[in-house]
Amino acid sequence: MSTLAIMPIRGVLFDFSGTLFRLEADEVWLDAALRKAGAELDETVKANLLDQLTTPTGHSVRLPDHLRDAWHRRDLDPALHHKIYRHVLNSFLEHDAAAEEIYAQLTSPANWFPYPDTADTLRHLRKTGIAVGVVSNIAWDIRDAFTRYDLREDVDAFVLSYEFGAMKPEASIFRHACQAIGVPPDACLMVGDSEVADGGATALGTPLAVVEPLPTTRRPRALLDVLEAHDLR
Repeated sequence: MSTLAIMPIRGVLFDFSGTLFRLEADEVWLDAALRKAGAELDETVKANLLDQLTTPTGHSVRLPDHLRDAWHRRDLDPALHHKIYRHVLNSFLEHDAAAEEIYAQLTSPANWFPYPDTADTLRHLRKTGIAVGVVSNIAWDIRDAFTRYDLREDVDAFVLSYEFGAMKPEASIFRHACQAIGVPPDACLMVGDSEVADGGATALGTPLAVVEPLPTTRRPRALLDVLEAHDLR
């Protein structure tokens, strides 16, 4: 009786937010934005706003019915992303300058931090000849965040929803990412923080490894553990 051969992994696809990098619920950048705009927020309101903005999967965001479809499509259109987040911000403060400054900080590479093992993971894969792609539902260019930490050259391809025109979990975005790194889907591994969104890769025969989107200080080596679990270290 014959058995199916297991294809060795020759490429790894990574999600961005909550997987390789995280926007931390840190009051420093929010306080700086408020000061710059000359606005103030109650501490409880500020904590709620940070939760709305920094929960990686976005499940905490509360919107009226007529905006829910726009929320789900936000990562396909930078203008729509800006509009919907401005609505969220304006629900907390009626201060246009503050809302605009907070949005600028939300999308700034200076406020996105890599997990402690992100650099070691990407550099190890590069050193061992494993192709790397980043596949993200995102509405702005995240490449600058990688450049900021000298990691851009460790990624072979960035496939971003607003550039590609489709979002995870659609199979097409994963298929395109595999093509972009030159590795067939069944020889790739998908690493992400969402079984739903990142799990779309499994429709192509790509196995999925899930990491928790914890704050960076609470997740020191989940990515390295994934490599070890899949014999990539």
